[in-house]
Amino acid sequence: MPNKKILEIYHLLFSEFGPQGWWPAETDFEVIIGAILTQNTNWKNVEKAIINIKKEKLLTARKLSKISLSKLECLIKPSGFFRQKAKRIKEFLFFVEKKYKGSIKKLLSLNKVSLRNELLLQKGIGPETADSIVLYAAHKPSFVVDAYTKRIFSRLGLIKADDYLQVKNFFETNLPSETQLFKEYHALIVELAKRHCRKKPSCSGCPLKKSCKYKFN
Repeated sequence: MPNKKILEIYHLLFSEFGPQGWWPAETDFEVIIGAILTQNTNWKNVEKAIINIKKEKLLTARKLSKISLSKLECLIKPSGFFRQKAKRIKEFLFFVEKKYKGSIKKLLSLNKVSLRNELLLQKGIGPETADSIVLYAAHKPSFVVDAYTKRIFSRLGLIKADDYLQVKNFFETNLPSETQLFKEYHALIVELAKRHCRKKPSCSGCPLKKSCKYKFN
């Protein structure tokens, strides 16, 4: 039987923070590049890297695949770990070119499970990045779990597992399988973590304080 508390928390957060409109991108391909670049950095740094790519009018799979690795490294330098990330982007683009004739649209048209599995086979794309691409680029309901999700819901006493797949399944079992709901929920979790549920939490004014088992102040 679904845990109604999970949906209640969503409504509380939505009522408090409103619609988040996440992921900020003009194209599905931009979401993919952003998902790779956001590993081990914050979004402001990713934005700087994407702006660099856009200034050069290179934000398409075909154009990025043609530029040199060194040029790509230079463009994405603000995102940190730029050599590693440039290599991952190039490897991903090679895979799309080889298997899908360079068509991001063909890749994203796969069903949710097949797409996620394909992405996880690519070096440097882990579960969180794969689910971000499935949800925000392919617009298919695949719940994204990040460190904020684990922190918040363990403090609420609703999860104990640290395993990514277990936490993902917990949400997908207890929520309607709706893409927009998953997008908003993930974004609202991030917003709550930024405002209140930090490593050293600021519980005053938190919309979940009454039901939280981890009250700090």
